[in-house]
Amino acid sequence: MSYNSSMILIKNLSKTYRAGKARVEAVRSVSFSAEAGEVYGLLGPNGAGKTTTMRMILGLLPPDAGWAEIGGVRSDIDPDGVKRQVGFVSASAGVYQWLTAREMLTFFGDIYSMPPNLIASRLEELSELLRLNDFLDQRCSTLSTGQRQRINLARALLHDPPVMLLDEPTLGLDVVGSQVIFQYIDMLKEQGKAIIMCTHRLEQAQGVCSRFGLLHQGEMIHEGTLAELKLKTARENLVDMFIDLLNPV
Repeated sequence: MSYNSSMILIKNLSKTYRAGKARVEAVRSVSFSAEAGEVYGLLGPNGAGKTTTMRMILGLLPPDAGWAEIGGVRSDIDPDGVKRQVGFVSASAGVYQWLTAREMLTFFGDIYSMPPNLIASRLEELSELLRLNDFLDQRCSTLSTGQRQRINLARALLHDPPVMLLDEPTLGLDVVGSQVIFQYIDMLKEQGKAIIMCTHRLEQAQGVCSRFGLLHQGEMIHEGTLAELKLKTARENLVDMFIDLLNPV
């Protein structure tokens, strides 16, 4: 499948919450874009607005202002259409313990209204790509952490979405598990997916992302390639840039 070069466009997303009598601006007019084959790192400390932004992109949370466009579909107009354009990978995603891996993936294929023959062909393809064949017919309750991780990666790709959102995909994983994620990201780029990755592991983000958006207190403080951020901040790496954000002079 081929996609247009501009797959993700985020325009002036804003969200305010009420906390008692206080008014909390969780996200303030955030804008950025990502193209096919690009990994965009949406980064920030706890409370920066990353999760709220991701939920608005997915159409799970209505923004107070602005919109997200995914594959030509706008979240404020067709939130269900956006969900069909996106694959979501999260460290917190679980599996259905009493289903086999094949049954669980087939169930998600049904949710996406995929015909049975297409589900079968995608399962065959993804089983080869992600090396699922040895445990595809085991109950999910018997799978190791790494095997469950592979099943969740396959679930996100099953309907062949043009856009992938990765929320802390390596959280809690060892070196081997993290390497599976990096190989997965490489595969996504080769397939021309546009990718947004949220993570606290800045050294990993620096290695896999081509551009970055640094959020702090709901606002996009810096945005661009690593080279551009170095020029803007006079810092050599993302860790030092974040320390400056958290400890302004």
